Amino acid sequence: MSGRFGEIWVYLATSPLLGLTATLLAYQAAFWVYRRAGMNPLANPVALAVAMLVALLWFTDTSYRSYFDGAQFVHFLLGPATVALAVPLYANLETLKRNLVPLAGALVAGSVTAVVSALVIGWVAGASRETLLSLAPKSVTTPIAMGIAEKLGGLPSLTAVLVVSTGILGAVLARGTLNLLRIEDHAVRGFAVGLAAHGIGTARAFQVSETMGAFAGLAMGLNGLTTAFLFPVAVRLWG
Repeated sequence: MSGRFGEIWVYLATSPLLGLTATLLAYQAAFWVYRRAGMNPLANPVALAVAMLVALLWFTDTSYRSYFDGAQFVHFLLGPATVALAVPLYANLETLKRNLVPLAGALVAGSVTAVVSALVIGWVAGASRETLLSLAPKSVTTPIAMGIAEKLGGLPSLTAVLVVSTGILGAVLARGTLNLLRIEDHAVRGFAVGLAAHGIGTARAFQVSETMGAFAGLAMGLNGLTTAFLFPVAVRLWG
């Protein structure tokens, strides 16, 4: 029986649709658990889906490259999904205009704090320059963060892990932290979540309200743009 299963798996592993199917099923299962848990942030569906996929690849001894060959269609959809965030933002255009100045201040403060805090903590912990360059863009959405790390001499793969970890942690802690600070405005809450927890935080924000999700998406995009421009300049000045 086990031999028959092995033959079936070898056949399936060569199919380009295996990675895509596994990804969709893992997320669907993780989201079911998330809903059953009352949408508790600790049962984050992204974290659960990642754990399921890692376990599957390890158990079946499947390389990441083989998995990604099939799952890359999901990766491709990140681009259109990001652009589509402009639709709910346009619906909240008046709110954006009223809060333009404070949001700009929050963007600068959040971007600088995210980079500086990561560098200081890494430096105190004795991290190498390569690790520091991989750690600094952790609060930026994955494609931009990996590009920044690669161009400046960091490790894109390490950056990807740090970005996902930051997003999951931000999505888990955001509600409690914002409630503790007594911040109720959904535009402000969304902008803070998108700034600190990029795409994963934005997905969580959309589950709360369209306004919160729209401003989270705005913060995610602007933070990526700001960091992509300012961080390389800071690295060159740092030497």
